[in-house]
Amino acid sequence: MRHIAELPEVRAAADPHGHCIADDTVTLSNAQFHTRVDAAASVLHRAGVRPDDVVAVVLPNRVDLVVVLFAAWRLGAAVTPVNPGLTDDDIAYQVEDSGAVVVIGESGRPAITLDIAALAEHAGPVAAAASSDDLALIIYTSGTTGRPKGVLLGHENLAAMCAMIIESLGLNETDHSLLILPLFHVNGIVVSVLSPLLAGGRTTIAGKFSASGFFDTVEVVRPTYFSAVPAIYAMLVAQPDGPRPDNSSLRLAICGAAPMPAELIARFEQRFGVPIVEGYGLSEGTCASTLNPAAGQRKPGTVGLPLPGQTVAIMDIDGALSAPGEPGEVVIRGANVMRGYLGRPAETAKTVVDGWLHTGDVGYFDADGYLVLVDRIKDMIIRAGENLYPKEIENALYRHPAVHEAAVVGMPDAVLGEVPVAHVVAAPHATVTAEELIAHCRTELAAFKVPAAIVLTAEMPRNPVGKIDKKQLRLSAART
Repeated sequence: MRHIAELPEVRAAADPHGHCIADDTVTLSNAQFHTRVDAAASVLHRAGVRPDDVVAVVLPNRVDLVVVLFAAWRLGAAVTPVNPGLTDDDIAYQVEDSGAVVVIGESGRPAITLDIAALAEHAGPVAAAASSDDLALIIYTSGTTGRPKGVLLGHENLAAMCAMIIESLGLNETDHSLLILPLFHVNGIVVSVLSPLLAGGRTTIAGKFSASGFFDTVEVVRPTYFSAVPAIYAMLVAQPDGPRPDNSSLRLAICGAAPMPAELIARFEQRFGVPIVEGYGLSEGTCASTLNPAAGQRKPGTVGLPLPGQTVAIMDIDGALSAPGEPGEVVIRGANVMRGYLGRPAETAKTVVDGWLHTGDVGYFDADGYLVLVDRIKDMIIRAGENLYPKEIENALYRHPAVHEAAVVGMPDAVLGEVPVAHVVAAPHATVTAEELIAHCRTELAAFKVPAAIVLTAEMPRNPVGKIDKKQLRLSAART
């Protein structure tokens, strides 16, 4: 297979009746998926989509979204997946910024120009125009520091990334992915759809995530793995005690998007008996750059080893590579590094320097070569000239049995400049006071790292990918 766009045709030819992809309403064989992609490509072509164009897709997680991906790629076009939960103004921004010539979505939204129902029509065959030089995806960042930026990912990025994922996870034709992360994010596309399909396996797209109903879905679907974010694992652990569900089909679970506390990993594994493989990466790196081995030593508290084909290093403030054990900025080099930011050459040049993708994350390699993330550079708190990393304080809080989730941000202080404030969600059925948690922190941390205040809250604010929204917590802290 020369190009990912050929995957539907290749699978249909090899095993027409084999399972390919499903969602809550439809289950498609390889041949049926190929037919739908052909039909969608015809409709898009009739709508004017040509090589180098961009197609925007505003859909919830379902098979149609994956069909559009492959249909656009068949025509040599790129796709920008749009979070359907955004406001109409935010959707219009992404559509306009990406230069999309067609928008696929559900009827009833102002910006939609082609109803998804039209994809059921077949307007006749069109010649494939896919090239390995084509742009594949424009993935928009979550926009925590301003308007979201479009990350340009080529087919060479996707091919390299999927090969790394398949090798690292040991995926093959027996694997069955259960997709629960949003398809407007690169993790959902690469880890849960493209990689298993390229490996000869299959994908089931779950509907809206429900912590109480998740393992019921697992029992019915029988997946071999799923990928999630720490918030989802926290919600699963918080479910009321009961008989262990039948999750015997699962050989592993993957965690990414944000660092997962070792204590939460242990709670999940002890309760459900499924090993968690934690990894690390960015949209700008096409998804993942390190991963705890699926077969080998997993080290909770680290994000694993560099993926094959990537170089992950630590760089100091002067641009020199740091020795093992020395903290600095995590930088990444490899075929997975993005082409750049759409229409932002200055930001691209600042982010990718001499082939190194600068992540903005602080980390170090331990004695075994596993990457340990310290924190985001921008999240660092400077208290009276002392550098504090919120993740260290959060990890200390997680070691208290009554803490379910913790997030630490800086709050302005007239004397010290900044002081740390911790937001904490208590574990189900647990009772704890701010004073108790402060006392716990005093036993775990140096005095200057102890939070100035602890705010007990029922839930954390989150961005669309499920990460805790520290920008909102900082705004809250600034108002107090």
